[in-house]
Amino acid sequence: MSNHQITDSPAQQESVKATKRTIRDHHQLQQTKVYKIIVIGDSNVGKTCLTYRFCAGKFLDKSEATIGVDFRERTVDINGEEIKLQLWDTAGQERFRKSMVQHYYRNVHAVVVVYDVTKMASFQSLPQWMEECEKNNLTRDIPRILVGNKCDCKDVQVKTNSAQRFADLHNMPLFETSARDDQECDHVEAIFLTLAHKLKNQRPMMPPQPVPASSLHRADVISITRETPSNGADAGESCIC
Repeated sequence: MSNHQITDSPAQQESVKATKRTIRDHHQLQQTKVYKIIVIGDSNVGKTCLTYRFCAGKFLDKSEATIGVDFRERTVDINGEEIKLQLWDTAGQERFRKSMVQHYYRNVHAVVVVYDVTKMASFQSLPQWMEECEKNNLTRDIPRILVGNKCDCKDVQVKTNSAQRFADLHNMPLFETSARDDQECDHVEAIFLTLAHKLKNQRPMMPPQPVPASSLHRADVISITRETPSNGADAGESCIC
């Protein structure tokens, strides 16, 4: 009886390798971690523009009021591992979001809270947004980031010190940025990548503060905006970023 070993042809061997690669890639796809991040805040503070800037890499010139929920996602590489960020951008007006609040706040991994630095009212309503998070069981264990948008505009009404005190009170880092300028693209990206790193490592955004609110240690504000050029837009120009 012959003891010759039957070997596959080169074509068969390549087919086997291709099949193994397909199985491996499918397994890796199944293992990709997905994180749901909600973006909350009043209407016209620039929530949609921020998420669009991060996912599409450009400014959304013709932004309309969000009716219900906008959904975008982007896969990013964090320390050699791909994770998917799902950004849920809700309408700021209660009449557009009332019917979907419970679904919107379900299975949330992180929260981005946005206000408009040129509109004091959007900052003054932040306690209501934080209260809504609490009502929907988004406790302080869920990473949160506070973002002051439209810093390229001249008519700034919300000072950094005031925003920082609010961020300290709720144990959040503060970012100040603008979604408008193409040169600010890396800065907007830093906001969401900061969240991505924290989510992947399962660490809180800031260490817990056991001291009373009146004695809270001030965290460092992360200012990510450029100075407005002297020949920039007129102070009366509307900022839609």
